[in-house]
Amino acid sequence: MTYKDLNIKSFTNNVATFSVPFPSGRVGVGILFLLVSQFSFAQKKEQIGTETVNVVKPYTPTISDAFKVKETPSLEEEGNAKKETIKYTIFSFPVASTFTPSKGKAEGVEKEKQEHLFKNYATFGIGNYGRFIGELFVNHDLNETNYVGGMFKHHSSQGGIKGVELEDRFYDTSIDLTYGAHEKELSWNFDLGYQNQVYNWYGLPTDFGSAMTPSDRRTLINGIKPQQDYNTITAGGKIDFNEGVFDEAIVKFNHFSDMYGSSENRFYVKPSFKVDIMDTAIKTNVIVDYVGGSFKKNYSNTNIEPLKYGFTNFGIAPSFVVLKDDWTLNIGAGIFYSLDNEKSNNKFLIYPQISASYKVVGDLMIFYAGAEGNLEQNSYQDFVKENPFLSPTLNIAPTDKQYDIFAGLKGKLTNNVSYNVRGSYLNERNKALFRSNDYNENSTNENYAFGNSLQIVYDDMRTLSFYGELKADFSKNVTFGVNGTFSSYTNDFQSEAWNLPKVKVNSNIDFAITKKWFAGVNVFYVGERKDYKTNTDLVYIVAPSQNPIVLKSYFDLNANVGFKYNERFTAFLRANNITNKAYEKWLDYTVQGFQIVAGVNYKFDF
Repeated sequence: MTYKDLNIKSFTNNVATFSVPFPSGRVGVGILFLLVSQFSFAQKKEQIGTETVNVVKPYTPTISDAFKVKETPSLEEEGNAKKETIKYTIFSFPVASTFTPSKGKAEGVEKEKQEHLFKNYATFGIGNYGRFIGELFVNHDLNETNYVGGMFKHHSSQGGIKGVELEDRFYDTSIDLTYGAHEKELSWNFDLGYQNQVYNWYGLPTDFGSAMTPSDRRTLINGIKPQQDYNTITAGGKIDFNEGVFDEAIVKFNHFSDMYGSSENRFYVKPSFKVDIMDTAIKTNVIVDYVGGSFKKNYSNTNIEPLKYGFTNFGIAPSFVVLKDDWTLNIGAGIFYSLDNEKSNNKFLIYPQISASYKVVGDLMIFYAGAEGNLEQNSYQDFVKENPFLSPTLNIAPTDKQYDIFAGLKGKLTNNVSYNVRGSYLNERNKALFRSNDYNENSTNENYAFGNSLQIVYDDMRTLSFYGELKADFSKNVTFGVNGTFSSYTNDFQSEAWNLPKVKVNSNIDFAITKKWFAGVNVFYVGERKDYKTNTDLVYIVAPSQNPIVLKSYFDLNANVGFKYNERFTAFLRANNITNKAYEKWLDYTVQGFQIVAGVNYKFDF
């Protein structure tokens, strides 16, 4: 064994330096452990001297770099594993329980008494200018399906407008009867009515008789009998089908006449069909609209034969609705054939009937747009409803409403405030306009031929308009609304859009003051209009007429207040034209000043 084989180790301290042979292996480890133990014990008995240690460099520990184990674990997805079929049974057995829960007591809720809905009512009221109003509505169920009803209305005034020299009273009385039924497969009703209206052509020109002596002028005025009577007989009905291809059908017949021998008949029928294809319902309206009548004279009283007119419009209008996400699209068209029964001037017309809406922000903002057109049948009766001071010498013809292109936004600003803004461009051919008749101070004229009536003229027009509306429910007891229309007109033949205002504004607010008291205020503003009138009596002409004539804008304020005595009786007070302005609604036709009506309403059942 050599020195290297003995694995000699060297130890050094302050006492001695020595070397010993150190066997390798387990024997060496044991000897080493024994020596260290003995040596340590020996050191405790010895005194160890001091030693100076010079630190050349401070200790700077370092951290070994971490490394990632590059290993991809194997995954066993549960979805890929084969599912085992588990069979099990439930062994149920009753569990005895002696627990009895205590019964809960419902909290009392104070219920509002539901107001009884009466089937009938009567209204009565009187006011200044000899005004009287009366209404009566009755409805009675004959059995579980059939019913009968009736409506009577009367509104009259004895006149008395300041500055008016002719009779200016009016009467409007109507009665309507209905009989119908609500059955399982359909609902239907039949209506029959009569209306009588009395008006007076009281609107003499402001310079009427200015060149005459007071005596001659008074004689001429006393000889004018301005009364005009209108009579209307109506019959019609409606059928609603709950099942099948037929959706509904409407039938109407009107006979309209006046005291000057004018007569008009109108027949209107519109059946509607609905067919479901896939998830879309296609609805088709079929229209037959006939109007025909005659006037005995023209305005200048030069014709020998009566003025006759007659038009029959045949139309079909299919449409269907497409719903997708936030879009709603209504696609349709109107196809018409207009038959001129007197002049054989027949026309074939096609109109768009398309509209779409998109929910930009839910119900808060909805964008809508479209293009729509229609053939509108004009009639003597419809013109009189809008203006009762027409001469019985009119030219009647339909209006070709070629297209109305519109776009707008509607929605809600808050839960209680809604809005609607819209712009449109309307193109019309043969648009009907009201214009004053020329006047002639000649005692041989008809009672309507002193410039105290209006006529109908036609023009091709384009109308650009903007409409805005705001509605608010400030609370359960207060509601408010305001709307306005601003229009611009372009005419092809007439110099102006006669009697059409460029600005119209309307506003209303209603209050429920208490459970018994309620009130409301309505105000409207109509801008300037223009009219045209010429004095054709050269004998009495003093100065040329100023044409066109501007009618001033007007502002009308109305209010009402009511007291509900009980569920049957209600008293009311209405005030109209509170500002007491004698404005002109039509040229030379000033309206009544401040008007007030007091009345009661009574509800009842048989």
